[in-house]
Amino acid sequence: MRKLWKRLKENTASRGDPADRNGADGSILRLTYLVVAVFAAMIVYEGWFLAVRREDTINNSYNARLDSFAERVVRGRLEASDGTALAETIVGGDGGEVRRYPYGSLFAHAVGYSTMGRTGLEDLAQFYLLSSHVNLIEHTLRELMGEKNMGDTVVTTLDPVLQQTASDALGDRRGAVVALEPDTGKVLAMVSKPGFDPNTIAENWDSLVSPDNTSGQLLNRATQGLYPPGSTFKTVILLEYIREHPDDYDAFQFDCDGYYEEGEYTIQCYHGAAHGVQNLKQAFANSCNGAFAYLGSRLDPAKLADTARQLLFNSDMPVALPYTGSSYAMEADAQLWERLQTSIGQGRTQITPLHNALLAAAVANGGTLMKPFFIDHIENAGGDRIRDFRPSSYGSLMTAEEAAILTDMMTEVVANGTASAVKSELYTAAAKTGSAEFESGRDTHAWMIGFAPAEAPRLAVSVIVEEGGSGGSAAAPIARKIFDAYFSR
Repeated sequence: MRKLWKRLKENTASRGDPADRNGADGSILRLTYLVVAVFAAMIVYEGWFLAVRREDTINNSYNARLDSFAERVVRGRLEASDGTALAETIVGGDGGEVRRYPYGSLFAHAVGYSTMGRTGLEDLAQFYLLSSHVNLIEHTLRELMGEKNMGDTVVTTLDPVLQQTASDALGDRRGAVVALEPDTGKVLAMVSKPGFDPNTIAENWDSLVSPDNTSGQLLNRATQGLYPPGSTFKTVILLEYIREHPDDYDAFQFDCDGYYEEGEYTIQCYHGAAHGVQNLKQAFANSCNGAFAYLGSRLDPAKLADTARQLLFNSDMPVALPYTGSSYAMEADAQLWERLQTSIGQGRTQITPLHNALLAAAVANGGTLMKPFFIDHIENAGGDRIRDFRPSSYGSLMTAEEAAILTDMMTEVVANGTASAVKSELYTAAAKTGSAEFESGRDTHAWMIGFAPAEAPRLAVSVIVEEGGSGGSAAAPIARKIFDAYFSR
């Protein structure tokens, strides 16, 4: 018995104290959980990276892997929405490659270039252009023969007819045009002038970037050009006034004699035009500076700043191409002169043509802004569809009721106001013109934003003509030609 008892004690001692053993088992279990959690996190990150960040990382211009992509793949085609080539790579008998742009300068800023750096869609679509989804047999044979495979084709949303129409209408004047579908966000046209020929970008590079060159041909004015919004900003002032006076905005009246004086300051209507007694709709349609200086100076500055932020001023915009952010700089304690100037789209407020197009598109789409996009789908070299890009919503910039009120007001601008040049029997348009002062002694920039048909919008447009004078006489006819081209097909 004593021997058995001794043996039991020895066995118990060899196994250790139960509390110690349980502690050791718990530590091992916790370590196991930790390892599993880390492994699961790595899997989740890898999946997220492949789904979300892979393209951005590979597409980054600082990524050296891009060079290895180009060593194995011939850069693919960029196509317009009708299938015509916007950019293609020509391979010579010696294997040399030349990037060719069949439309020359027409799509220069939207398509960009891929030598001397990359810009525009050549940069945005880099990942797809240097990816190849040719069939496996062809891919393998070319690899074995040491030949490059053909990169995928990027089919854009850009419409050559609208692009050509916008370019021709703008002519030799400096400025920009943007046209997009408000219910999808598809960008159909983007013109910036002066431009350049991407076919000769390398030969002309030194002159294009010379400090003596003040033309700014390489600047995409549509996305990066900042301008005072002029009277197009009255759309923002009008929205804020409606928000602060939801029950009595219809009762607004103002007697315009061509000048509005408050304190020591005087605001003049365009060319001193006396509009007489105006209600809110008439004041907006006639772009009465006096009326908007009066009501704008009485708005709550803090609430106006909030509305400006909601409308993407001082905010990031859902735009894939490089852009310059629009700015609204009036502080809550701003002096009277700045409040008067800001109310008519002057002061320190600045906006890009694309941003103005997005504001028009949001109004047209019942207050909801769709994210603008330029790529419709990806095909392999054989024409098989690889990936589709779908419309997506950025969010609501205003309520549907507010958008309906603004649409009604903007329709009046065309019917009986400063945008009468857009009036047509083919469609009912809604618009707002603007004439923006920017430097003493020089003519004003001419603006127009709008959409059509007003009752069921399908196209939104933003036009600016640098030093064009009146928006109604310089910008509106350009918009009219774009609308006509779109709705006459």
